[in-house]
Amino acid sequence: MNTAERNYAIVTTAYWGFTLTDGALRMLVLLHFYGLGYSPFTLAFLFLLYEAAGIVANFVGGWLATRYGITRMLTVGLVTQITGFTVLSFLDPAWSAAMSVAWVVLAQGICGVAKDLTKTASKSAIKVTADQAKSQGSGQLFKWVAWFTGSKNAMKGVGFFLGGLLLQTLGFQQALWAMAALLALVLAGVVTSLPQMMGKSKASKSARELFAKNTGVNVLAAARVVLFGARDVWFVVGVPVYLYSQGWTFTMVGTFLAAWTIGYGAVQAMAPAFVKRSTDGLSTEVPAARLWSALLALVPIALAIAVALNVPHLPWVVVGGLGVFGFAFAVNSSVHSYLVLAYAGSEKAAEDVGFYYAANALGRFSGTLLSGLLYQWGGLLYALLGSALMLIVCWLATLKLPTQATLQHTTA
Repeated sequence: MNTAERNYAIVTTAYWGFTLTDGALRMLVLLHFYGLGYSPFTLAFLFLLYEAAGIVANFVGGWLATRYGITRMLTVGLVTQITGFTVLSFLDPAWSAAMSVAWVVLAQGICGVAKDLTKTASKSAIKVTADQAKSQGSGQLFKWVAWFTGSKNAMKGVGFFLGGLLLQTLGFQQALWAMAALLALVLAGVVTSLPQMMGKSKASKSARELFAKNTGVNVLAAARVVLFGARDVWFVVGVPVYLYSQGWTFTMVGTFLAAWTIGYGAVQAMAPAFVKRSTDGLSTEVPAARLWSALLALVPIALAIAVALNVPHLPWVVVGGLGVFGFAFAVNSSVHSYLVLAYAGSEKAAEDVGFYYAANALGRFSGTLLSGLLYQWGGLLYALLGSALMLIVCWLATLKLPTQATLQHTTA
């Protein structure tokens, strides 16, 4: 194993550990507060600061990773997550509902910062290590991105199961302490194994320079906002509440979401098999992004029609349709994750990735908020129509993607 492969393996393993606890945290919070009688919209509200914090964390994190090195920012992300777990563990059952919600939102905000600092640093590290492994062929970057993204999402699904298991066996506070201890082990491995200055470069000196991304990164960021908004507008509140209202138990709903996430991650890891590779890395990959975006938009449109017509066995039609959605969404997400690194300049890859995932966080925030609002206004039908509209915008954005990388970074 050469140095690039070794660093890639270390970063991937570290992010697996982080994602495992992040998925478990979401299930811990959902199950714990659902058991206390909180409404679905209030549950969605608990995650709003978590998503909002990621917008700033990604954007600033990319700049910090460029200035201080990827390893340092990965370390900061892990320490911040441990801090968030610790803060959340101090939640007192005797507090009022308002105080409890405020405390959880604060802790979730800390964890949201941690998640996106860690994600930006980890995916930037792939760009750095893949540049060091060009001798393995032009498709190596796509393969590494697909495997990293797919495996971490599958790990997040496992985390959903872990969260329920820890809550049942250890209780809320002890579960958080156990996850903090796991992350402390991951942190020790990162500090002792990765080069301290990995990815360190000359960072942008002004906000104007920081925002002056190339066309490909800008367009992908716009597409990413609506792509992930289109997923979370049904995933966060709409479908879970709908299935529960149709007689599903909470365990059945949680199992479906976990299975969907694991399957989604598996397809992401296999995405290079569904996309024809080109020698320049863009000429066939960009048309693939357009095709898969168009196909994905058709799924919620078809599901919305099924819901409006109240077809027989509708809950299972919805589940099957969302399985198809997950497949197409996974390929889309993987292609986008590859393209941002293909467009990104090596010198400031962390800034490009941070900018892109800030858009990703904005999409999740928008989707989370709209998930509660649209379901409250018009049920699952409105959630699916909102998803379809966002995906049409996503497809239109991909039509503007350049088929050649044109870097516009200021070098001063």
